[in-house]
Amino acid sequence: MLLLIAACTGGPPPRTVLDLRPIAARDAPPEAELYAACLADAAASHRYGHVRDATTSLILFTCTGEPARAFYDALGAWSARIGSQYERAGRTYRATAAVRANLFGVDYCATDGAQHECVITLNAGSFVP
Repeated sequence: MLLLIAACTGGPPPRTVLDLRPIAARDAPPEAELYAACLADAAASHRYGHVRDATTSLILFTCTGEPARAFYDALGAWSARIGSQYERAGRTYRATAAVRANLFGVDYCATDGAQHECVITLNAGSFVP
């Protein structure tokens, strides 16, 4: 019993010292250029919005035109390999990850055969309410 009381009154565990050194990055692979071009197009055209669910706040960046077509095309083999290509209402969707229930939090591109659009999600944490 004394051990239980001593354990309960021992106070909080010591704080861990945070390591705030910058994360070492390597040169980005070619796929990163697809993200950069899409984000640049979305930012230049002011095509970004905000969504949230009970625990997650996302900023959605939407690109169109050539950056979206290039991203969509590049996703072809990847989406086929991981099973993340979907057909709905005359549109073909290709996602960077398998869609579990809906597109919330998934980066994806879509086309109706004529126009291309990609959506990149940025997890904003609780900073963006």
